[in-house]
This record gives sequence, structure tokens and C-alpha cells, in this order.
Amino acid sequence: MIKGIKGKLLITIATCASIQSATAQSTTVNGNLKGLKAENIQFAYADGSTRKTDTVKVVDGKFVWKTNIAEPTQVYLFLPNRAYPFFADKGKISITGIGDSVDSYKITGSKMQDEANAFEASIKDLSDQESPLYQKYGHVSEEEQAALETKLKDIKTQKNERAAKYIAAHPGSYYSMYLVSSRASYGMDYSEVKKLYDQLSAKAIATASGKMLTERMDILKRSAIGSEVIDFTQADTSGVPVHFSAFKGKYVLIDFWASWCGPCRAENPNVLKAYDKYKDKNFTVVGVSLDDKSANWKKAVIADKMPWTQVSDLKGWKNELSTYYGIQGIPSNLLVDPSGKIIAKDVRGAMLQQKLDQVLN
Repeated sequence: MIKGIKGKLLITIATCASIQSATAQSTTVNGNLKGLKAENIQFAYADGSTRKTDTVKVVDGKFVWKTNIAEPTQVYLFLPNRAYPFFADKGKISITGIGDSVDSYKITGSKMQDEANAFEASIKDLSDQESPLYQKYGHVSEEEQAALETKLKDIKTQKNERAAKYIAAHPGSYYSMYLVSSRASYGMDYSEVKKLYDQLSAKAIATASGKMLTERMDILKRSAIGSEVIDFTQADTSGVPVHFSAFKGKYVLIDFWASWCGPCRAENPNVLKAYDKYKDKNFTVVGVSLDDKSANWKKAVIADKMPWTQVSDLKGWKNELSTYYGIQGIPSNLLVDPSGKIIAKDVRGAMLQQKLDQVLN
């Protein structure tokens, strides 16, 4: 992240990973992570729409990974106890550092990684403000929590503004596409992501990565503010089919969660608080579980004391509703008005209470 001065984006990049031929390019990653005790490590990456994982042998902290990638892409290096993400493109790349300290790792030889480093430096002042706020998250009073979430939202907005400036300055960059894709995947409303997407060059959109991003945008549009929720049907904990149309005329929070999701379980008391406060004011909750084991799902419903309607098709991440709306992380939610239209998404913590106060009082 780079330090910005009074909102100005200070980024200097000698060469950008701009769009090139989509033919497969040879990539070699040489690693030297001193003290790394792992005998094998794994590299996970996308080759077009296919996810691949390669296992590589480590000798005295050194390793060599060779692959062919059609386009620059994000790669996850899986170590024994954690994962380290970086960006790879064609040619020779090196990773150096101390084995058990990913903060010491240094990537050279990847133009896309150079871009990522420059952009991260451009928002370092904002990220430095975030860290202490996240440490307090969930450990303060309700009033302080509300103020905390407002500050975090403001910082996120500033980060998005700097990303927009970067994308506008580098419309043909693979890293610019990554910035748009990350916002299309996690929580940003369609109308805001569309502004960023529209800044990308036609050549960028024509690549395989660009085409996948376009498909993602089409899915994201389904959950845009003002869109009408489809009349889905899934079974409740007793196996009885529940039709979403049965809730028309009410404000409904469609809550995507799962028994195995720690952050979801931590958010459940907040949802319960909202339900108890507004259940007599034309409001209810419909929980959509991304579980694949019925027993675990039902046990969690009881343990977390969730009295509202719970449904699932027990297909895990392939849940038909979450897939339709492109949910790629949970907890996630959609707030729907009595006419069936989405009026908010991904409102959690104090922000959920504030939004409900706004529409129901």
C-alpha cells in the first residue's frame, strides 16, 4: 500500500503487466526460504476457469516450481500452517525470505506483483488505520462498535476511490482487472463495481480473465440494490419445502451462513437481537445454510437459538441460491423489502441494527 497525500494517489510503476497474447507462457519460480522445514509445498492457481494445484519438493528451504500459464494470475503458496498469495506471470520469478515468516518474503521477476506492491504501498496509510480498529472489533460497547464500523466503512470507501484512480490510469493492466474482480467477489454493490469495470480497456475485457470477469458481473447484477429476489424453494430442518413467496409483504433478511463458519456463528447473536427487536414490526429472517451435513446444520440451529425459518438444499458451497447470487464468502445477507426488492446487502454488526432502525422505525 502507498502513502497518499490529501487523497492523491502516488504510484510509480516502471512497467505494468499489460495485456499480452493469451498463449500459454512458461513460468519458473525459484524459492529460497531459509529454515523452511516442510518437505513439500503446494501451489494453487487458476488456469482459465480451472483450478490447479501442484506439489513441489523442498530441499534445505529451496524449491523450483515450473508451470505454463496463459495469463498473469494470482497464486497461493501453501505452507504447513498458512498460505501466502502472490502474482505470477511469464518468465523467471524468485521468492526469498525466512521460512516461517511470510512477512519477510520478497517476490522479484513478476511485473504483476510489482504493480500489487506499488498499489498496496499507495494505501498503506489507510491499512495502518484499519489494523487497530479490527483489533477492537467485537470487544467494545454497542455505541463504540457502531462508531468503529462507520470508521471502517469510511476507510474502505477511500481505498475504493484510490483503486478507481489506479484502474483509470491502467485500464489494460491485469492487476486492474484483479482489483475489479476482488470487488465483484466480496461485498461491493453492482453499481459501484460497474463503474470500475467500465474503465477497463476493450482489449482487457477480451482476455480469458476479462471474459470471466464479465460473467461475474452478470451474476453480481442479480443482487444489485433494487433487483427483485427470485422465488426460490428449499427445505426447512423438517424437510418441508419453503417458498420465498410466502414471505412477500414482509421485510426479510436472507442470511447465508453455515455451521462450520466461525464468523457466521459469531454474527448469529446479532441477527437474533435484530429478530427479537423487529419480529413484531413486519420483519423476519430466512436462514440459508451452506451446510452439506443435515445433523451439523440442525445442531447449530439449536445451539445458536435461531427461531426463524431455516432452509438448505445441503449442497454446501453449491447451494443453488447462493450460487445464483454468486455468494463467495459467508456470512453474507440480502435485506429484502415487502415488495421483494433488495434494499441492502452484507449489513452486519451494528450496521444491520442501524439499517433496520432506518427502515422499520
